[in-house]
Amino acid sequence: MDPALSAVRLTVREAIHTLSSSEDIGLILSTLGFLKRYLGETEDPALPEEQGEFATVHFSAFLRCLVSKLSPVWLELSPDGQLEELWDSFFLKGPADQAFLVLMEALEGTVGPSFCLMKMAQLLANFLSQSRMAALMEEQCRPQKKPGFPLLQETLLNKVVGLPDHLGNRLQQDNLALFLPQNYFRFLGEEVVRVLQGIVDTLRGGLDCSVSFVSQVLGKICIQGRQKEILDVLVPQLTVLTQGSCLWQRVCWRLMEQVPDRTMEAVLTGLVVAAPGPEVLSRLLGNLVVKSKKAQFVMTQKLLFLQYQHTTSMLQSLLGYLAMDSQRRPLLIQVLKELLETWGSSSAVRHAPLAQQHYLSAAILVCLAHLGEPELWDSRDELLASMMAGVKCHLDSSLPTVRRLGMIVAEVISSRIHREGPSLRFQYEDDELSRELLALATPWTAGSSTLEAGGPSPAPAAAEILAKTMDGGIRSTNGSVHQVGPQDSDSDLDSDDEFIPYDMSGDKELKSTKAPLYVRDCIEVLTSSEDMERWEAALRALEGLVCRSPEATREVSVELVKVLLHLEERTCVSGFEGLRQRALVAVTVMDPARVAEYLTSQFYALNYSLRQRMDILDVLTLAAQELSRPGHFKRDPQQVASGSGGLCLPALAACQPDRTAGSGWRVVVEERIRNKTRRFSKAFPRREPAGGPNEFNSVAGYFFFPLIQHFDRPLVTFDLLGDDQLVLGRLIHTLGALMYLAVNTTVAVSMGKALLEFVWALRFHVDIYVRRGLLSAVSSILLSVPADRLLGDLSDELLEARSWLADVAEKDVDEDCREQAVRALLLLERLKDRLLPLSH
Repeated sequence: MDPALSAVRLTVREAIHTLSSSEDIGLILSTLGFLKRYLGETEDPALPEEQGEFATVHFSAFLRCLVSKLSPVWLELSPDGQLEELWDSFFLKGPADQAFLVLMEALEGTVGPSFCLMKMAQLLANFLSQSRMAALMEEQCRPQKKPGFPLLQETLLNKVVGLPDHLGNRLQQDNLALFLPQNYFRFLGEEVVRVLQGIVDTLRGGLDCSVSFVSQVLGKICIQGRQKEILDVLVPQLTVLTQGSCLWQRVCWRLMEQVPDRTMEAVLTGLVVAAPGPEVLSRLLGNLVVKSKKAQFVMTQKLLFLQYQHTTSMLQSLLGYLAMDSQRRPLLIQVLKELLETWGSSSAVRHAPLAQQHYLSAAILVCLAHLGEPELWDSRDELLASMMAGVKCHLDSSLPTVRRLGMIVAEVISSRIHREGPSLRFQYEDDELSRELLALATPWTAGSSTLEAGGPSPAPAAAEILAKTMDGGIRSTNGSVHQVGPQDSDSDLDSDDEFIPYDMSGDKELKSTKAPLYVRDCIEVLTSSEDMERWEAALRALEGLVCRSPEATREVSVELVKVLLHLEERTCVSGFEGLRQRALVAVTVMDPARVAEYLTSQFYALNYSLRQRMDILDVLTLAAQELSRPGHFKRDPQQVASGSGGLCLPALAACQPDRTAGSGWRVVVEERIRNKTRRFSKAFPRREPAGGPNEFNSVAGYFFFPLIQHFDRPLVTFDLLGDDQLVLGRLIHTLGALMYLAVNTTVAVSMGKALLEFVWALRFHVDIYVRRGLLSAVSSILLSVPADRLLGDLSDELLEARSWLADVAEKDVDEDCREQAVRALLLLERLKDRLLPLSH
């Protein structure tokens, strides 16, 4: 045995004995001061071999001895604080890994709130504030040949990352701010940057170094859900440091490559979200997605197909990263093919949530923006096949948003890969969603990075030019812009700005053809006339004639409805669909039983288009709404003449003009009396709510029961349980509306029972729009059927419906379905709570 090493062991043993048994402050201070020689902190330090033995063999045992002696009485042996300063220095100046482990061991072993617990907690906070954590991690990054080094690293890893949990459980209410997770992990981010700076300096000095321990720390923090805290600190600093340094980029690439596979997903997800753009992501990751199968799976599968909560900017960063290097671009093409395959899957369109379908569509458009024509041309046939299948699935959907997503994506794909012929064009609403998706499809060029980096954008310049143009000119009636000269020019003398224009808002276009005066004449004109002006005049006058001639309307109601149902727009008539629909509704209101019977029979008849069948449903709903409205017979008949679409009682409509003309002077006189009369107090007149019989009560069955009877009988061109899911959804919504409008009617209970059986038969339908209608119908039943009859006659059905609603509220993929199920459950609980006091 080396005599020097043996001397170190004897010295430490004697020191531990002295500290354990002696109360002499002078002897204690001299002993501690002598041992500081082995830390190299004195003017006469020990030999390097002795310092090495002390650090590797005896230091932890000596620190445990110091911890065991810690008490207020022992520290008060030195009133000037010299003993406490020496005690602290061994933890703050010695090997950081051993000091940290001893402190954590002591903190976890101390019982209850005490002086020793708070003293060691404050010492640990001081330890962290002096960058000893960075020294600890930097020490682990140096080449090691110790036999137990992997076990030591695993222990340190658990203690470093789990520090907030350990100290939170131990300190509880006395916990320090630095040990809180939101502060501690941000602090660790700063320490990681400091460690990486030390590694870069070491590599510049020509020495070997490893980032494996830092990668493990980063991975373990991210997998615990603390990506935001550490990456919000790490990413901005690494973005600046890697901007002009290849060495820093290589260190970051190695840092990410050394992240364990089980934590790779958490790290990459947080990094892609935190990175401000694809350029930064490329500098931090390099070609990691090519080198690591796990990283490739996460970035080309997990983040695109299995997660859809991320933002559009994250999608642009991720796919832009794949497009920025020639080695990664084949992955981008493969991603586009897989995205289109999923986008074109009928199963995905039916079962995927709407948010996920929007996410996939945005990803496809971003991919197309980054790929050039030669790359797309190589996969042209495969992309076209996927596009055609996807367009069909999307257009067959009953949700308008899904159909619009299909239209936009198909337009962009066809314009990019089908250059030789006309591309697809669809008509859809130009709203914020459409503009956002079309903006994503703008081809990415080298100039795009200049804009992202803060370069000049052409949009403000164009807006400024447009603003100047509009400020310097006057737009004429034909749309041209005339320049206005300076203030001193002669053009101001001839200006017509001071003239007040005539009010022409009430002017009407003069027609040479008179409108028909009878309902039968309207039918004749609509069916046989070749005069387009007369045909249009008849269509515009029809609603008012129906309201003013109820008896004549009832005589030809079915024939008139048949004509209107098959009526096609023969010329360009403004508001044709609205005029036709209001006329149909007016006829149905005038003769509800016969017309409803005819319409419901035609709904399941042959040789009708889907548009006509949905028109029938709309007319029945609007007519039922009009019939069930309180005060239906007291509405102003002039609303019809003005084309507002309102319905009125014919008798009142016939006498309204004379009454209005004759009572005009009375209104003027009453107004003058009211203005001249002096009142000491004036109460606001109470307007009585409109009342009257519910006309829908006697005819609700004609509207409802025929519609619900034959839904499961397919026709040659009409199959509600097959491909015509959109019409099925509209039918269910119509039945729910009719059920809601039948509140307080005698037939409501029978309607509710039939509708509940109908809902139960279709409750597991795959179409989202159909399921929304079913849930809406259940809510209509709960609102319309009296509570006592519900729980008395339909108790078994409601019990089954309740379990189904709970399952939908928990597991349905569509957010609207889940919300509607929760509302229905709340209505059911409210009904039950309302009846419970009555039963007692």
